[in-house]
Amino acid sequence: MIIIIISNLMRGNMYVCVCNAVTERQVHQAVRNGAKTVKHLKEQLGVGAECGKCASCAKACLKEAHAEQHPSLVKKLIQLTPVQLGAA
Repeated sequence: MIIIIISNLMRGNMYVCVCNAVTERQVHQAVRNGAKTVKHLKEQLGVGAECGKCASCAKACLKEAHAEQHPSLVKKLIQLTPVQLGAA
């Protein structure tokens, strides 16, 4: 029980963009405020505006935030994602 509480308290404190001190929590808030793409995160929070090394982490965080906000939509997208089974 204590481990779960500590984990929940620490969640969201991870830095996504060190250059602009943007945390995972701020990315999730930006999604709640309407951000849908990494470009939106750049415009709203400055993510990727300096060195750009945070782009992949920001994209993953963005996907996670969207999944939490719209779980049924994510389930549909997973079902519709094409998979290539082998080379022709």
